[in-house]
Amino acid sequence: MVSAAPGPDALAALVGADWADAVRQVPREHFIPDVAEASPMTAAPSRWIDRAADPDGWRDAVYSDTTILTQIADGSLALAPGTRGLPSSSSTAPSLVAAFLALLDPYPGDRVLEIGTGTGWTAGLLSARLGDGCVTTVEVDERVAAQAAVNLKRAGYAPRLVAGDGAHGAPVHAPFDRVHVTCAVRDIPHAWVAQCRPGGIIALPWAPMQVWGHKVVLVATGDGRAVGRFHGDTSFMMLRSQRPVPPDTRGHAPREGTARVDPMRMTRADRGLEIALVGLLPGVVVGGLGHGDDRVGAWDPATGSYALAVRDEHGSGVEVTEYGPRRLWRDVEDAYLAWIGLGAPGRDRLGLLVDGEGQRVWLDRPDDLIGGV
Repeated sequence: MVSAAPGPDALAALVGADWADAVRQVPREHFIPDVAEASPMTAAPSRWIDRAADPDGWRDAVYSDTTILTQIADGSLALAPGTRGLPSSSSTAPSLVAAFLALLDPYPGDRVLEIGTGTGWTAGLLSARLGDGCVTTVEVDERVAAQAAVNLKRAGYAPRLVAGDGAHGAPVHAPFDRVHVTCAVRDIPHAWVAQCRPGGIIALPWAPMQVWGHKVVLVATGDGRAVGRFHGDTSFMMLRSQRPVPPDTRGHAPREGTARVDPMRMTRADRGLEIALVGLLPGVVVGGLGHGDDRVGAWDPATGSYALAVRDEHGSGVEVTEYGPRRLWRDVEDAYLAWIGLGAPGRDRLGLLVDGEGQRVWLDRPDDLIGGV
């Protein structure tokens, strides 16, 4: 007997009871191009899917827990086998979509602002749950937005679709009860807080140091602030206007030195260190944390300073190379030791506060801030 091809019911079982009906009402196949790159959430390698050449393989990917890459290099390169470029749009794996929708927890009648339309599938799910008139979705890429509109129409939905930089939200259509963010940010735009009703929720991927970030839920307090906590790990493409600037050491002579602190103490630390460094080292990007590696790099775009600390294979010494005017490695060590002095708090004790001055990290309660803006 030939087994039936997978369909929406397969994803309904994956996302859970709250969103199962929406998944059945908005078949994902309407939002996936005929040729794309599929990356399963399992350990299986990525593979190309082609609806014409292998319709069963294409459908298997569409109705499984798979992220499907739909654009590279902001559309300047064709998505095709053998062509490599920075991933710039995708249909996120259903389990990740469901995790953020669960954090968002919209009620009937809630008005939702979505940042990052992508293929439009999540906007379709929100429309099925709340109604087209309650959903506004913003997409920075006009070609992606145009295709999403086609996809949504094909599925039978028509939420308000705005082409623009999601960092600005959609002020003309505010206020919103929920803000659903489908791209990672390093700095949380205050516009999202300002456009959220008191008591409203902002659910987003926050990646202050690297692509591997944190699920965050903020609640608007009604006075221009939002406070919240962390809900585990996640990884998403960055908001285009906040893509990281790579270190550039040209024009700076290297300085060699040694370290006081073994970088492996940092790379094996709880992820609370990464969060605390946002407050203790504002504006600095520290790479390598959480991976257990033998090196840590730090980059300060404001001064052009860069530092790399590398532990030797015997663990008997750490060589430091620095560029630019700032003694950056010393500042990284001081910040790490300050975190130790706080009791090395883990992520479960930390939270975020966002207001008109920026974002700040707090310890145990929102009025106990770590460092400055």
